[in-house]
Amino acid sequence: MTKLKQLWSSLIIFAVVVIGTGAVPITYLESAVAKGAVCLDGSAPAYHFDKGSGSGVNNWIVHMEGGGWCTDIATCVKRKSTMKGSSKLMNKDFGFSGILGGKQSTNPDFYNWNRIKVRYCDGSSFTGDIEAVDPANKLFFRGARVWRAVIDDLMAKGMSNAQNAILSGCSAGALAAILNCDKFASILPKTAKVKCVSDAGFFIHGKDINGGSYIESYYGKVAATHGSVKSLPVSCTSSMKPELCFFPQYVVKTMQTPLFVINAAFDSWQIKNVLAPTAVDKRKEWSTCKLDLKKCTTSQLQTVQGYRDQMLAALAPVRATTASGLFLDSCHAHCQGGSAATWSGADGPQVGDTKMAKAVGDWFYERKTFQNVDCPLLNCNPTCPAVSTED
Repeated sequence: MTKLKQLWSSLIIFAVVVIGTGAVPITYLESAVAKGAVCLDGSAPAYHFDKGSGSGVNNWIVHMEGGGWCTDIATCVKRKSTMKGSSKLMNKDFGFSGILGGKQSTNPDFYNWNRIKVRYCDGSSFTGDIEAVDPANKLFFRGARVWRAVIDDLMAKGMSNAQNAILSGCSAGALAAILNCDKFASILPKTAKVKCVSDAGFFIHGKDINGGSYIESYYGKVAATHGSVKSLPVSCTSSMKPELCFFPQYVVKTMQTPLFVINAAFDSWQIKNVLAPTAVDKRKEWSTCKLDLKKCTTSQLQTVQGYRDQMLAALAPVRATTASGLFLDSCHAHCQGGSAATWSGADGPQVGDTKMAKAVGDWFYERKTFQNVDCPLLNCNPTCPAVSTED
């Protein structure tokens, strides 16, 4: 076989693989580097962009990837040698599904929109902004600049003509969607319908198993390490201890842009890291339970059940306005909108006899309001997946 034939053969195989899996190639935003908008290791930001078509050509969904946080120099140095800290280490193609899916059958309201997945490589939910770079560790804390550089690039590529737009994300990316929601709306055309969707990003200012709030100190470290405070919503930071504005329950009180919250009342990440973080579980009594709730004692299950009460209290400002949407299921899960199976599949979770794809679509297009809270007990909903879903 000649080299030319081998090349064509390779290209055909590549095309079949990419098209067949719905994989979308990566875009490196090299122009952002000069602005200091870079990943932890100084590499360029990156995103995946599947262009809209037909009636969706002027509609945009910008979805931010999740993946936790780094809280200090040591954890950030470790992170920068992974794809969550360097675009050099990211997979080059990303399969779009769920809320980003390109099939009308599984994503009827958004399938033909311009769909973008913004890769997460800063470790601060896109909030960091410190100019100085320590020559010893060569860490760049520039998450806020990365977010703005990506949005500006998308505006130049047609989002400035948006008629409808959604800022969304999963986990740490969903938190970023909440924190940047009003800012996103202010950048888009005034004539556009702009809303935000958080999938597993409603991290609560909750009490842990010892009655303290480990998560408060955790986010305090993130804010201090990355210089995040100046990037958090001023409407929140002006009225309370600024680092508390990492918690959505305080931010949404003054948010102007409609928000839809998808969350599990028994969020698997929050059970492990907010309710029973390893740092406060000195006797390791929760080490098995928090990974598999079937192995919890009766007393531990009561504590887990109580976490739902904390979640409901934190969601009060979301439920206080009909402009907001809420899909709160009683599953043990985290990030449920990223796969076709859970977003709209026959066996996906339902609340109020409604799947999340329909709930979010109805809410966005204002066909009907949607604020539904599931049955109260853990896994009381038979449509919950048997195994918890994670980002």
